[in-house]
Amino acid sequence: MSQKTETPQYITALLQPIPGRSSDRRVWSIPLAGVWQPFFTATNAAGETAVPADALGHPLRLALEKDGTPKFSTSGRPTFRVAKELADQVRIVRDNFVAGLMAYTDTVSKGMAAQYKAQVEAALKAGEPLAQKDADNLADYIAAQSGNADAQSGNGAPEPEKVMAVA
Repeated sequence: MSQKTETPQYITALLQPIPGRSSDRRVWSIPLAGVWQPFFTATNAAGETAVPADALGHPLRLALEKDGTPKFSTSGRPTFRVAKELADQVRIVRDNFVAGLMAYTDTVSKGMAAQYKAQVEAALKAGEPLAQKDADNLADYIAAQSGNADAQSGNGAPEPEKVMAVA
């Protein structure tokens, strides 16, 4: 007879959806209120940045048309944009992040050229069957569709190989 142990609270918390978190506006796929505002508040406090307090206090601004009137989406809802000063700082972080990734890649590819080349070759080899499967699936689908089109209209359809070459 096995006895069930009690699940720790922190595990239970990990498995439960957190209300309100999904509605946080994302900037560069990162939550604005949950990550960017606290981060830039901290960098301001440390003297690393000077993001204006109003941009941190009210980061979403009503988007305006060129004539100054409020902008609305096609569904009729007002459109909001992230304050320019905050969006600019996020862009700097993103650009620096990408530069760091590229610098690391360059360092490894030059410093460990043989290992890097082996990884590239292994990845290409591992990806070949998947790429071929995708190409075959697409060609089969196009052939089936052109067969349906031929049956309906009596016209010929482009050959799958020629369609594939365009993509």
